[in-house]
Formats: sequence, structure tokens, C-alpha cells
Amino acid sequence: MKQTEKIAENKNYTAINIGSLEDLKSYSLIHPKTGLEVNGKLFLKEPTKATGTEISFTTLPPKTELGYFHIHNKDEETYIIIKGLGYYQVDNDCFPIRAGSVIRVAPEGVRSLCNTSEEDMVYICIQAKIDSLEEYTTNDGKRIECNSKLKDFL
Repeated sequence: MKQTEKIAENKNYTAINIGSLEDLKSYSLIHPKTGLEVNGKLFLKEPTKATGTEISFTTLPPKTELGYFHIHNKDEETYIIIKGLGYYQVDNDCFPIRAGSVIRVAPEGVRSLCNTSEEDMVYICIQAKIDSLEEYTTNDGKRIECNSKLKDFL
């Protein structure tokens, strides 16, 4: 089973490397609810020490479905399809998805998806507490003067 690689860390950040999209198939975990091994799945909360989001990468083999429907108690999810195509179902609505599709689902939305393509589907799922985003984008930012080291790499 592949492990994430820590790049750098201090009290204000944790940087990791998960490898290429092809490397995602090498990750696996034991699902905490079913006890079954899940291949091609990587959760990032623990390796990045995140406190406000859970982000995962998933690789779904060709012509397969996720295998279960689910809801959440407090968290909404946003799915970003990176590769492949298929269908996504929320409640009784089923619609086509492909690379570039972004789907936000409320906690109570009953959801799952399938990959209808001949290649692996790769997607990112971002999970966060609903209505927790009080300030965002530029409203939550403040420009700071600092000694940039970035120009040294250009």
C-alpha cells in the first residue's frame, strides 16, 4: 500500500506529495464502516492535518459503480471529476458527468456514481460542514508584505 510523502511542515502548514494520477490506484484503506478494503482511495485529512475539510481522491475502475449510496449528518460534499465519464445520482435524479464536472451535494442528498467509460475515473471529493464558510475567497484574505523567496526559483 502506497504512503503519502511529507514534503515540508511547520506550525502553519503541512505539504505532502501523493504522486501522479496513476499512483492513486496504489493507495488503499480499510473502510471503517464495512471493514472491506477499498483500492484507489486516499483521504487527506490526517496526512495534511486538516481541521476544516476532508479531501479525498478516488479512482473508480472502468464500467463500475461506487457500490453504495450514502448521506452525511452535517457535511456537504463537492465532487470534482478529473478523468473519465459516467453518471451521478442524487436522490432520484441521475445525470451525466465527465472530466470537468463539479457536483455539490447537501448532507441529506442520497448520492452515488458510476464510471461508464473504458478508462479509470478519477475524482476529488471535498467534504466540509454545511454553512460553515463565513468568509471566503478575497473577503477572507489580507495582503501581507513579506520577503518572497519565490523569485529565486524563476
